[in-house]
Amino acid sequence: MSKIENSVVDMYEHLPVPFGLVRFGVAPDHPENCEEKFEEVAESPRFNFIGNIAIGDHQSALPLRSLLPRYDAILFAYGASRDRELGIPGEDTLKGIYSARAFVGWYNGLPEYADLAPDLTQGEEAVVIGQGNVALDVARILLQDPEVLSSTDITGNAVETLRKSKINRVRVVGRRGPLQAAFTIKEIRELTKLPSVGFHPIDESLLPEDLSKLPRRPRRIMEILKKGSSASVLSAPKSWSLDFCLSPTSFTATSSSSQQLGSVVFEKTSLKPQVFDPIAKAIGTGESIDIPASLAFRSIGYKSEGLPGFPDLGIPFNDRLGIIPNDQLGRVINDNEGWSKSGAAQHIPGMYCAGWVKRGPTGVIASTMQDAFATADAITEDWYGHLPFLNIEGDNMGAGWDGVKGEAETRGCRRVSWQDWKKIDAVEKGRGRSKGKVRDKFTRIEDMLAVLD
Repeated sequence: MSKIENSVVDMYEHLPVPFGLVRFGVAPDHPENCEEKFEEVAESPRFNFIGNIAIGDHQSALPLRSLLPRYDAILFAYGASRDRELGIPGEDTLKGIYSARAFVGWYNGLPEYADLAPDLTQGEEAVVIGQGNVALDVARILLQDPEVLSSTDITGNAVETLRKSKINRVRVVGRRGPLQAAFTIKEIRELTKLPSVGFHPIDESLLPEDLSKLPRRPRRIMEILKKGSSASVLSAPKSWSLDFCLSPTSFTATSSSSQQLGSVVFEKTSLKPQVFDPIAKAIGTGESIDIPASLAFRSIGYKSEGLPGFPDLGIPFNDRLGIIPNDQLGRVINDNEGWSKSGAAQHIPGMYCAGWVKRGPTGVIASTMQDAFATADAITEDWYGHLPFLNIEGDNMGAGWDGVKGEAETRGCRRVSWQDWKKIDAVEKGRGRSKGKVRDKFTRIEDMLAVLD
């Protein structure tokens, strides 16, 4: 917006509240400060927050086709809304198995998961399958003192559930080894420093003897893993471990007549070509191990989906990669193989993408912001280079929201503006102050909208 003179940006958000992943995906004890940058942009008279408007093909949503004639360019940045599944026996039938995305959304107040009601009382052991930052977030929330969390913006329902939790042992399990794990230095360091939580030692054969030859990031992680925690596993009331070289094969019940998870079966793996290769692959050995668990979380990644209307409008989507095909700079291209490497694929005028729907569900918030800046630079370059944009001829050309809101109202959509959001924000903060926390989030859309009535 700052790079193209007199440009106006309309941002459509299906929830009545902004911030997306920062509000609903980041752990409550890890507050991010990038909201301030967004607020600065949102206060501009050339920015319009159009909250509570879903883009889709159902009655209460706005069809994507309605937007195309009213804008010069459309930027898709809607993230990854689908979980990757393991596809193993018991995954869809046993109680006590949750996706990490759903659990994180639940304790962060995402309306979609307000009724998740995870049962943390069926046993003392939990398994988290996957070793990225989200997996470590789940482990930390399970192990953290609920009284520490109660002063954050975690939902009150989540705090009460965690207070009743019987979980005191968490295993974070991955198919490969420490040098191939996806978590970051900050996340692993924080988990090892949790008060009164012990860390089970890692098999020394998986750690290089000479760490000095490693690049900084893996070296720091290996140092943290070798050092472990100050709390003793023998005396600490809670403990956790990183379990490597295990690939899940099935979930099993406590008994033949029960639907409650009792354990997770893993196949042991070996790493090829060798243990310390950063891109080593996990190869099954045929040997199995049964790990007891009353609670399991699937944290093996997310996947984006194409929006309703993409095929009819000629907008490609690569289901295999879970991305909108693009030139790696954010320009949407007519190439369902993914990213253009040959240069033969053509840019679809006026179509751009950013974030996880552009490059897949990788990276942290800072890298995602840099990715968005790169797409903005591509739009700017194309604009001043006089490349073709949408600019479909007609009375509503370039009208933006003013040209769309009539149809939105006809379809029963109720727009929430930035000023409306500030009213919701003020009420949430006021509710939080009365409870000694930074914010008490609404977890249901109807409650958010009730503030405006």
